[in-house]
Formats: sequence, C-alpha cells, structure tokens
Amino acid sequence: MKDLWNLFITFARIGSLTFGGGYAMLPMIQEEVVKKHNWATDEEVIDYYAIGQSTPGIIAINTATFIGYKLKGILGGIFATLGMVFPSIVIITIIAIFFQQFQDLKIVQHAFRGIRVVVVALILNAIINMWKKSIKDYIGIIIFSVSFIVVAFLQLSPVVVVITSFIVGLIIQQNGIETPRKGFKDDRK
Repeated sequence: MKDLWNLFITFARIGSLTFGGGYAMLPMIQEEVVKKHNWATDEEVIDYYAIGQSTPGIIAINTATFIGYKLKGILGGIFATLGMVFPSIVIITIIAIFFQQFQDLKIVQHAFRGIRVVVVALILNAIINMWKKSIKDYIGIIIFSVSFIVVAFLQLSPVVVVITSFIVGLIIQQNGIETPRKGFKDDRK
C-alpha cells in the first residue's frame, strides 16, 4: 500500500507543480520518475508519451497511468492517475469560485501572461529533450521532418501522421533497414 501512496503523492506533486499540462509536464515527470525514483528510463517515458499522444485522453494522465500500471498493475495505474488529476480538480475548483471576481485585475492578467511564456519555455525544453532521445538516425530525421511539414503546413490530422509513422517504423524494423548513423550517438551496443 505504501508504494501505491508513493505513486499517488509523486504524481500529485507533478500535477500540482507544473502548468500547461501535456508536454510542459515532461521535464517534471522525467525528474521524478526517471531521476528521483528510477521507475522508468528516459526512453520508456518518451515511449509512454508517444502512446499517450496516440490514444484518447490527456497525454500526461495517460503517461501517469502507464507508469503506475507498469509498477503496480491496475491499482498502480489508478493511484498514479488519481494523483495526477487530484491537484487540477482542487485548483480549478478554487479558481472557478474566485476567477470572475479577479479576472479583470491587471496583476492577474500579468500573472497569466508570465505563466504562458514559461509554459512555452517548458514545452520547448521537453521538445529538445525528446529530440535527443528519439532522433537516432537519418530515418528519424526524415520521419520527423515529413511529419512536421504535413501537420504544420498541410494541416493533416496528427492521428493520421502517428498511425502512418507507426506503420513506417514497423516496415523499417521488419525489413531490417539500417541507416547511416554518422554524427549520431551510437546506443545500439
């Protein structure tokens, strides 16, 4: 039971100390889950994020559920998920009660402006870290570039891009296609 509460407390701390959700939570999840508790590797967390992105629901909550399930089965998934959402429920309830009274105050508007900028910085940091862990060869760069272009400029659904990339990855793996890795850290050993 102690391990379940530890999952709850850890994910409650993550949920209460990170703003912006989703990708903005990745640095905190990596700090707590990988570095502090050694519950998963960086690569596993990125894999959970990829799965969380391609399944219905909120990425950070899906990731918490996967990590909790990996550690303690169904109950672990439930405790990690509840830990992640509990702070948001409490905070948004308090904000909902008082926001109407304070939303027009300059100090509140400036505070939210500052928070938005920090959230962008956190997301950029998560992107850089994910890039370092995920892009391991030239095929990775090609998949990334094509995916970015078709989502950002051609407005193709991210779901279609994720499914297509999944299929391309399977085809590459099944056919044993190796790509030049010059300039990339070789982690295949």
